[in-house]
Amino acid sequence: MDLPILSDYDISPKSGFLPEEKPISKLSDEYYKPWESLVNNLPSLILTKRIRALVDKLPVLSVKRIEHQKCELRRAYSVLCFLAHAYVWNVDQPTDQLPRSISEPLLKVSSILEVPPVATYAGLVLWNFKEIMPFEQIDSEDWDLDNLSTTHTFTGSIDESWFYLVSVYFEYKGADCITDGLEVLKFIRQNNVSSVIKNLQKLAEAIDKLGSVMMRMEEMCDPHAFYYRIRPYLAGWKNMEDAGLPNGLKYGDEEFYRSYAGGSNAQSSLIQTLDILLGVEHFPTGFRGKDSNKSISAESGENNFMNEMKSYMPGPHQRFLSHLSQVANIRQYVLDQKHPELTLSYDACLAMLKAFRDKHIQIVTRYIILQARLYKKAGSSNTLRSGLSKSAGKDEQKGTGGTSLIPFLKQCRDETGDPAAGKWGKRILSSGVLSSRVTTKTNTDEPVSKKPRLGLAGQWSDSGEEQGGHW
Repeated sequence: MDLPILSDYDISPKSGFLPEEKPISKLSDEYYKPWESLVNNLPSLILTKRIRALVDKLPVLSVKRIEHQKCELRRAYSVLCFLAHAYVWNVDQPTDQLPRSISEPLLKVSSILEVPPVATYAGLVLWNFKEIMPFEQIDSEDWDLDNLSTTHTFTGSIDESWFYLVSVYFEYKGADCITDGLEVLKFIRQNNVSSVIKNLQKLAEAIDKLGSVMMRMEEMCDPHAFYYRIRPYLAGWKNMEDAGLPNGLKYGDEEFYRSYAGGSNAQSSLIQTLDILLGVEHFPTGFRGKDSNKSISAESGENNFMNEMKSYMPGPHQRFLSHLSQVANIRQYVLDQKHPELTLSYDACLAMLKAFRDKHIQIVTRYIILQARLYKKAGSSNTLRSGLSKSAGKDEQKGTGGTSLIPFLKQCRDETGDPAAGKWGKRILSSGVLSSRVTTKTNTDEPVSKKPRLGLAGQWSDSGEEQGGHW
């Protein structure tokens, strides 16, 4: 099988999974002005709790005028997702039914774009940014986080904008990881060891940069603001009983409920790309390698949060991952060659990816775990809350956004070091400074839950029966 061609999967060698052509900031046809008027005033309408009443008055608009224009469709999808989540979660009691004015066009646009009809990483991040100043006016040929802005937010806050924009810049910087990885595969096919080594070293350096980008989250996104102001609106309608949606959501006149997880960075294709390239396998939480017959990376369907999140990615990106998984053979090549510098270069990539996951655990701990614990410690407060965050007082007793999340993330981190090819790499990545061991179950006495997992906007149980997270 040939190596994947990025352009076949809506991927750019310059911007990665971000569209190389910047997202548009407005639907060009005035026919869609009713949508644009609401989304442009969304923070104010959320603050005054008027959004639901105004959405109820919207006409049902057709998407035929834009169904062959990808940029317009992406814009429509993002707008409709923001309106849908604001409609569901803004008022004290969430509603379990979307009106036809939102649901019908959202279902149609989502079908064309091959994404679920819910706010995904694509709608919140990949297709929701713009330049502040054109690059030519600031004498720059490269993207800069300080020159990016979100098109829309729920809250109008810099915290929410920054939360999305760090992910935008993360994806942009990750483009080098994709191209470097494909170069490695190309030179493996040519059996050009020196070029494989060179590009593995470039890949390790590119992965290292991702951690630095992620840690910039702390610059302008306050953990308290994220947990109580932003996070509630990112929630979907899957496993949300305690937040007031026991069955999910009805779309328009449909008589059945739909259940979708909310937006999560786990829906980014970039880290799954790196896992596939480097041969990293993930298993149900509590089981590692020899303790499980199948990895969840291998389509096992058992407690497979990562495969579930793959279904929330745009269709072309899903197909890219599937294609890549059929041709990625870096680890096997390294093992076969028994070349010291090649082995070291490969293990360096794993070390950088593991270090990235360590940093991610730090972010999750600060933005989710500590906020949950602070709530329990302080008890009731005057913090303005709506939707999901109103259930914090009851559900944080079980760890909403809580403690079972960390074992999952730690296991993902530890599994990143498992494929190490060299003796020294195995030692460092399994028991050295890059490893922080986590106690996991290694028996099958307790059944492993098959309950679908959620993103970080969802409900988390202290029982250890639910897993999930970002990366």
